[in-house]
Amino acid sequence: MSTEKEPLHTLVVGCLVRNAKDEILLIRNQKRGWEIPQGRVEEGENLIEALQREVREESGVEIEPGPLAAVWSKATLPPAVIFTFLGRYLSGDLQPSGDSVEARWIDPTEALAEVSNKVMKERLHVLLNYEGIINYRSYTLKPYQVLLEKDLGGSNTALK
Repeated sequence: MSTEKEPLHTLVVGCLVRNAKDEILLIRNQKRGWEIPQGRVEEGENLIEALQREVREESGVEIEPGPLAAVWSKATLPPAVIFTFLGRYLSGDLQPSGDSVEARWIDPTEALAEVSNKVMKERLHVLLNYEGIINYRSYTLKPYQVLLEKDLGGSNTALK
């Protein structure tokens, strides 16, 4: 009888990528619509390697990872911890693959209007408004509800 346990949380990384024109990269996911590139961290992979791989796989571009901007904890099944970073475009042409069916550069002022998924819209909003302090949020789905919001290094706001 095996004593190994299944992981309690899936680790996910995401990135708000900006190019030299200050446009941001959005990919269109088959299920969720427009969003930032993101995906699961594979076994044995560190967060930065996973971040670079996910952006490359979903958009075809290489990035320079920047600061960790927000951490999300999805409390409903299947639970996940999502580390979201800022990043800078380095090279490559947009070539979506895998879960992404389209990728494009868009002006940040127009990006929120393109994102229809409530969770992804809020994630993008937080990243676009990053001011040097990591934002932490715990949330549930069905219905989407933020349970806790805390600026790590700042003030604490408990919701609900």
